[in-house]
Amino acid sequence: MGNGQQPEQQDRTSRSKWNLFEFIGIFLVVSSLLLLLFNPDSLSSLFDTIIKEVKPIVVDIFLTSEVGIAIIISVIVGRILERLGFTDGLIRIFVPVMKWFKINPSVIIPCVYNILGDINAAGKIAGPILVKAGATKAEQKIAVATMIQSPQSFATFVLGLIALTAFGINAFPLVIISIFLPIVIVPFLLSKTIYRDTRKVELNELPRFTPQTKFLQTIFGSAKEGVELLFLIIIPAVAAVFFFIGALKFLGVWPFVESGLSSVLTIMSIEPSTGIVSILAAPTLAVAQLAELAATIDPRLIVGSFVLANSGLPLSVIFGQVPVTWAQSSSLSEREVLLAAIIGMVLRFATALLLGYFLTPFLV
Repeated sequence: MGNGQQPEQQDRTSRSKWNLFEFIGIFLVVSSLLLLLFNPDSLSSLFDTIIKEVKPIVVDIFLTSEVGIAIIISVIVGRILERLGFTDGLIRIFVPVMKWFKINPSVIIPCVYNILGDINAAGKIAGPILVKAGATKAEQKIAVATMIQSPQSFATFVLGLIALTAFGINAFPLVIISIFLPIVIVPFLLSKTIYRDTRKVELNELPRFTPQTKFLQTIFGSAKEGVELLFLIIIPAVAAVFFFIGALKFLGVWPFVESGLSSVLTIMSIEPSTGIVSILAAPTLAVAQLAELAATIDPRLIVGSFVLANSGLPLSVIFGQVPVTWAQSSSLSEREVLLAAIIGMVLRFATALLLGYFLTPFLV
């Protein structure tokens, strides 16, 4: 009996000691009571501010606009392309290049699916492909960072071309340098610096990636998959990110963050208003605004704005959707995916800065 009572006594002893979160909990309880006593409207104002921040994004953009439907359709399109041999075709093309770099060629698959469809669908489709191809964790991280270099929807790419035309900018060299060249350069740079655990893969070592599902099953199954992706992953992730933005607005901190962001973007040769839209809301909306504001925006800021918009932004995607999606579909943890996505975003900002300063004089 004495042995049976000893663990119970230890539990009681450890429970009697104060834990850090108990101090925080007591502080929150006392603070809440004081707020209810002296400023009862403050808590309701906090919730109202957060709701007003989250609702336009979740409801107006993802539920009732074309964006939510576009995500579902992008999954359908991606799965149909996969069923028609698109992935195996990409592997055939990129095996020689990636073999020379000693990298698994499957690392380029997410960014290509990203351009043609949607960044969330790209992770859902490409994550299992990387695992099936035997990609190391380092190579999967390279795939995430490379994916961030490409536009997160085909609509962003097309509207960006329209914006460049409105400003009289030659789109061809910019598209080649800013979108297609990073598909090869970024994996090479990362494999030689941060993520070195890569290996050369021969074509005969890779399995075939074209599934054998029936076409009707592919269509209806992918539609269901797209709905699950939207409602179970994307919307919760977006709501969580904009929850914190709403809280910062309530505390009065957000205007300073926004002002500082505008200053940094201007220094980086990026049009600030549309740059903030790309970072916080939707790059597709940002490039659409660029075309509409052609008469009032300095053309020298357009190159950087185009490069930034044609990336894995907004931040809700980087910090919410991509980690959750890839953690479910690859062998990476959410933290590993998030770090790789941040590295990819840093590279994209650097690309926007360099092209904004050095390529703009030749295009404008």
